Amino acid sequence: MRIVLSEDARDFARRDWSDLVLRDPAGTFFHTPAYLKLYWEEFGETPEHLLLAFAEDGAGRQVGACAFERIGSTLRFLGGTEVTDYQGPVALPEAADAFAKELWAALVDRDDWEVADLRGLPEDRAWLGRLREAAQAQGLSVDVTEDRNGVAPYLDLPGSWDAYLAALPSKLRHEIRRKARKLVDDAGPFRVRAATAETLAADLDRFVALHRSSEGPKGVFMQPGMEIFFRRLGEAFLPRGIFDLAFLEVGGVGVAGTIGFRFQGRYYLYNSAFDHAWSRVAPGMVLVAEVIRRAIEAGCTGFDLLKGDYAYKYRFGARPRYVRRLVATRPGARSARPVPGGS
Repeated sequence: MRIVLSEDARDFARRDWSDLVLRDPAGTFFHTPAYLKLYWEEFGETPEHLLLAFAEDGAGRQVGACAFERIGSTLRFLGGTEVTDYQGPVALPEAADAFAKELWAALVDRDDWEVADLRGLPEDRAWLGRLREAAQAQGLSVDVTEDRNGVAPYLDLPGSWDAYLAALPSKLRHEIRRKARKLVDDAGPFRVRAATAETLAADLDRFVALHRSSEGPKGVFMQPGMEIFFRRLGEAFLPRGIFDLAFLEVGGVGVAGTIGFRFQGRYYLYNSAFDHAWSRVAPGMVLVAEVIRRAIEAGCTGFDLLKGDYAYKYRFGARPRYVRRLVATRPGARSARPVPGGS
């Protein structure tokens, strides 16, 4: 196996590894070169910080890929910590172990990093163990800890909405139904509407306004740069059937919105916001239930509520799924403290 390292952003397209994402059991939307390229274009600090790694087998076939960025003397997976929930390599299953070993060997040969601060590694996927063992084999000091917001609640979805409700504890099932009834009783009929190419710009205007009306950190999250990132996600991935912006509307007004991604049979609930003037009828909770219903009807078998161990996620029957951070430090490194996470 040969490792090819590149600092050229054109290799997002020239060495497109989308097929590896589909073949790797750990592959998610966040591992795709299309997503990571967009992230790099919006948040990459300087061109020389980018590092792309590719594995080729003896026949020259691309069998593995991983995107990194270098911040000071710290190496980390490309994607930051604010907007990219899962990170790390992807590979053909039969090549993954060798890729982990050869990747670390190639990285250790470089002298432009001291600490590898690698986040977004689900505990229930093999890459965490592969990377830990391969790093230790290279003589690196390795520490595995909880990632920032390191729990991503997850739902296995059955084949129908009725089956989903039947599998819930009676208290949760009653609560989902009660909230929907209360919304109708207090505010009138509601509908759930998805953005289309024609409505996307205006719908994102509404979503951003709802987001900025929130209190605390959520209200300041949607800065102009972040808004541009979200708009570009919609423009790039709505036509592909991946990006899903849904609204719960009462009287034609969107009072709650969610953004999610449909990818390879899973639905990823990425962001949400609601009009706090309507908080008495919990429109956000009603909308999430309806989005779960729509995911089931679309044939999804999993619903990922992504990172953030918030109580509301478990009201839909989710189970905790842990996401880890692997820190690998060179012997004699001047500092074992990685840079703080940013976007």
